[in-house]
Amino acid sequence: MTKAEIVADIANKTGIEKVTVQHTVEAFMDAVKNSMTKGDNVYLRGFGSFVIKKRAEKTGRNISKNTTIIIPAHNIPAFKPAKTFVNEVKNNVK
Repeated sequence: MTKAEIVADIANKTGIEKVTVQHTVEAFMDAVKNSMTKGDNVYLRGFGSFVIKKRAEKTGRNISKNTTIIIPAHNIPAFKPAKTFVNEVKNNVK
């Protein structure tokens, strides 16, 4: 499902104009990105959490040049679904 499909679905269910829904969805995504950029996690009860995971420094290989490179420690965004969300997907997706 794409962002456009999400906007259309919400607009159909609520009767709100697509433009307004699109601004709301984009504002939500911006709020999540801004919060995580500042180092804060985002918790949505019943849905899941957007968390920052720390990756340790590790050694990688460039196979084409046969050299070893060091990948520095870094943070990445991740999504951890709520247990109710996971159970709903497990029980309904076949």
